[in-house]
Amino acid sequence: MATIVIEPGRAFGTGAHPTTRLTLELLQEQAPVGVLDVGCGSGVLSIAAAKLGFAPVCALDVDASAVEVATENARANGVDLDARLSDALSDDLPACDLVVANVALGVVEALLPRVGAARAITSGYLDRDEPRASGRRRVERRVADGWAADLFVMA
Repeated sequence: MATIVIEPGRAFGTGAHPTTRLTLELLQEQAPVGVLDVGCGSGVLSIAAAKLGFAPVCALDVDASAVEVATENARANGVDLDARLSDALSDDLPACDLVVANVALGVVEALLPRVGAARAITSGYLDRDEPRASGRRRVERRVADGWAADLFVMA
């Protein structure tokens, strides 16, 4: 994959955390489709998705600073993404084929039933945590340094 330049500013995420790396590993193995990045932070996962050929890419965050930083980072990396201020647990969600959510366990569990995407890559939790994903089946798990990332498909 090409190099991604990230200026985190006041947003979360430089790409160095194990959950980000694990999520990127799983993302690289998926066929490029429309993707929704929930809790986009600095935009590292959205930008990676765009560089991998995923389109359209929609990045959501509840923090206006994160949306601003993700937009700036996308511009700096020469990719298009639709970064929006949105609460994925209460607002209407855009349609997508793949959702990526590197967020807290409770957010993952609340989010998955709301998303119609055929596939979901989730992370942001410890390897001892097992996300409850009603209506979905885990098909892969990656672990590093005590953290985990999972790939779910519709059951």
